[in-house]
Amino acid sequence: MGGDPSGHPLVRLLNDLGIAISKRQVMRLLIENQDAFLSESRDVLRAGLASADWITVDDTGARHQAKNGFCTHIGNDQFACFTTTSSKSRLNFLELLTAGDTTHLINDAALAYMRERNLSEVVINQLAAHPEKSFANREAWMAHLERLQITALKSNPDPVRIATEGALWGSITAQGLLNGTVIVSDGAGQFDVGDHALCWLHAERLVHKLDAFTEEQRHAKERIREQIWRLYADLKAYRKKPTQKLKAELTRRFKKIFTTQTGFATLDRLLSRLHAQQDQLLAVLERPDIPLHTNGSENDIRCQVTRRKISGGTRSNIGRDCRDAFLGLMKTCAKQGIRFWDYLGARLGVLGAADVPPLAELVAQPAPP
Repeated sequence: MGGDPSGHPLVRLLNDLGIAISKRQVMRLLIENQDAFLSESRDVLRAGLASADWITVDDTGARHQAKNGFCTHIGNDQFACFTTTSSKSRLNFLELLTAGDTTHLINDAALAYMRERNLSEVVINQLAAHPEKSFANREAWMAHLERLQITALKSNPDPVRIATEGALWGSITAQGLLNGTVIVSDGAGQFDVGDHALCWLHAERLVHKLDAFTEEQRHAKERIREQIWRLYADLKAYRKKPTQKLKAELTRRFKKIFTTQTGFATLDRLLSRLHAQQDQLLAVLERPDIPLHTNGSENDIRCQVTRRKISGGTRSNIGRDCRDAFLGLMKTCAKQGIRFWDYLGARLGVLGAADVPPLAELVAQPAPP
């Protein structure tokens, strides 16, 4: 699973206890025959996506087999899931949202997704008219596209990519996942699917990081930042006590701030871009239950960032999967108020261990008010 080649802390501990064992043997014990934990990790993700009112998402760099990859976090205050892949595309994110189901499905949700992403109506009608609608995996789906000669098309947007994303979205909705769930992200394009909201802290950070070269530009930038933070504070208050009057007032203030012409051209262009994202920044006005930021994901994924700085990454696929699964299970236990050692004792059949129900069952229960 990676680490310092000179030795692993667990190896040193066992050696100090008089147990002669190598690092390779320890790694094998940690990652082999862990199918039950990998399965429970997938069940947790599925339960979370099926029951959550909202989730936050984030990703960070991760090394695997000496190559750069990405670890994506999906979770909320009830669960956490980590998955390391070689890509951070929207297609990859949709695959993660299927919670391990490889089915590609053509249904109303899939076709609506394709239209929303401007796929050619000719291609959409071709897929809709064909009697075959369900495909067991990516290989079967790609063979279908090839038979329909869609893979030979050269256009923008890429018909294969959009059709595949749509087929995955069709599978996600057919499974009852993300039904009314809001995805809160930092604005990275791959996360913009379904009901999507933006993190206010990342939006303000764009203004904060803007280079100002004159006193007038600095004053303009700081005035806007002050107005944004005041609006943010009032949005937090709105979450606790929403009213139609306050909703209208906050919408008016948003428009006023983000249509301001400061005379600082770069700032004005940035404000215009943020104004165009009004629906996603003000999603909280329709859904006061969702958070205004992605701090939960950033906090959860920080341990992966720390590990990346001190470790060479994972070497085997099973090692990568076990690392992600155990980290997600540990975080989920903490969110559910369960000691991770108690969880491990229950799953490993340790004599006298406390009984811990399947974590997916706990995640599926309504969150406390």
